[in-house]
Amino acid sequence: MPTLIPAPTIIQAAGNKPKRIEEFVGRVNSGTSALSLARMTSPSGWVEPGQTPEFDEFTLVLRGELTVESRGSTLTVGAGQAVIVAAGEWVRYSTPHPDGAEYVAVCLPAFSPATVHRDE
Repeated sequence: MPTLIPAPTIIQAAGNKPKRIEEFVGRVNSGTSALSLARMTSPSGWVEPGQTPEFDEFTLVLRGELTVESRGSTLTVGAGQAVIVAAGEWVRYSTPHPDGAEYVAVCLPAFSPATVHRDE
């Protein structure tokens, strides 16, 4: 039987500025550990600490631009584009674009504070 997710849970974000994370599917909102699905809204100038997560992350940018920095490159991901970051790869996300960004992130398995491994 299908399960309706009537609303997301707002999750506190890491980073230098307030960022809105709306988890629709995941450990907090639906009790799902297999994957998480969240809509992010980040302001211009937002930067989060680097991380080396134990999950794959698939991100689709809906509006603005997301900067994705890895050990070997820096990508600018614009509206209508997506990026995949593999588990175990160091990455840092930011939104330097004047309008910030809105994007959807899917983590497989689901995001967990215990498995994101943020830099100190």
